[in-house]
Amino acid sequence: MISRELARNLASAGVRWTPASGDAFCIDGPEFDGDVFTLSDMTIEAHEFDTGTILGFNGTTEWALDSVALEAALWLPREDQLRELLGGTFRSLTLTDGVYQVDIVLPDATSSSLAADAAEAYGLALLRLVRGD
Repeated sequence: MISRELARNLASAGVRWTPASGDAFCIDGPEFDGDVFTLSDMTIEAHEFDTGTILGFNGTTEWALDSVALEAALWLPREDQLRELLGGTFRSLTLTDGVYQVDIVLPDATSSSLAADAAEAYGLALLRLVRGD
């Protein structure tokens, strides 16, 4: 799972989320530090309204949170989702001495991103792609 910091950077860079069952997210605030939620058709559902998307908690949580606006949720994309977002720019994922390297091809060069976690390496590569680094 990617770090909250990387998730914030991806969101700030313009990576958008359309919630789907199985997606992980957190509520970005100190009172929810360490809490990760997963969308599920039974427990947490995305509800579309004219005013925006609301993530509704269906009474299975132990604390009093009924819903949260999509804007208050921070998407924590999975490795496969990040790879899909890289699209045709993705070239390879390698593991050397405990470090994952994701290579992507940009218009002018090949770019490598390194991290101790594969998802984090994919996320860093996506951030480079979106920012045009």
